[in-house]
Amino acid sequence: MSRPRPLDVFLATGFYSGFMPFAPGTWGAAAATLLWLIGFVLLDFWTLQVVNAVCIVAFTLLSIQPINRLEKFWGEDPKRVVIDEVVGVWICLLAVPNEPWGATRLWIYVVMAFALFRLFDIFKPLGIRKMESLPGGWGVMMDDILSGIYGLIVMMVCRQFF
Repeated sequence: MSRPRPLDVFLATGFYSGFMPFAPGTWGAAAATLLWLIGFVLLDFWTLQVVNAVCIVAFTLLSIQPINRLEKFWGEDPKRVVIDEVVGVWICLLAVPNEPWGATRLWIYVVMAFALFRLFDIFKPLGIRKMESLPGGWGVMMDDILSGIYGLIVMMVCRQFF
């Protein structure tokens, strides 16, 4: 095989958002947040939560082999592979509450999910960096999944106090 499979590229680059020239991980997380917001507008809250959870599991499992194949072309943990950021921010967005609220409060939670995920993903505290040592696609995915879980936990704690 002389070049990557187009479907692998589409999936692993977070629907091509990973090709942005500056901060592709941030663009991938932003694209995922935009998709979530579209779902928020189109679906009732509980359907969105179920769809989000299914997408987290499905995209995690479906991305491992494409990442492994793309590493042969682009090297280990290539920057343009951002499906891990997509999944990670979706995990944080699970903490957005279903409350009768205005648009301002929704944006606070959405921005908070995005920011917490990116902070954990960039600084990699609390064992997140260790996840990168897992082989191939698992290492690419698991550090961002753990970043998303930590962001989710912080958001859930904040919800109890604010």
